[in-house]
Amino acid sequence: MPFGLRVIHVVQSLSKNDVAQVLGRQLLRAGTSVGANYRAAIRGRSRADFVAKLGIVEEECDEALYWMEMLIESKLVKAKLLAALRDEGNQILSIVVASIRTARRSK
Repeated sequence: MPFGLRVIHVVQSLSKNDVAQVLGRQLLRAGTSVGANYRAAIRGRSRADFVAKLGIVEEECDEALYWMEMLIESKLVKAKLLAALRDEGNQILSIVVASIRTARRSK
């Protein structure tokens, strides 16, 4: 299941209190943006465009990880329930950072 879809399922499972809903909306926006911006990056018109769009993927993925940390630290979600999703987010982040470095070097 894609990262963004897994994020959607997490957000749908959150309680309906105000804090959970605000944090969930932030996570939903950032988490689903990862895949959308990756698709835009692979369709980049130039190497510079590709690198710039991958930079957005990096930022959004990092932000999604931040909102997951906030959900855990605020005790709205148990860490073990987000462990696999956080691991996937960190893997995506590592791959994207490495891809950016490679694209910048291979001019």
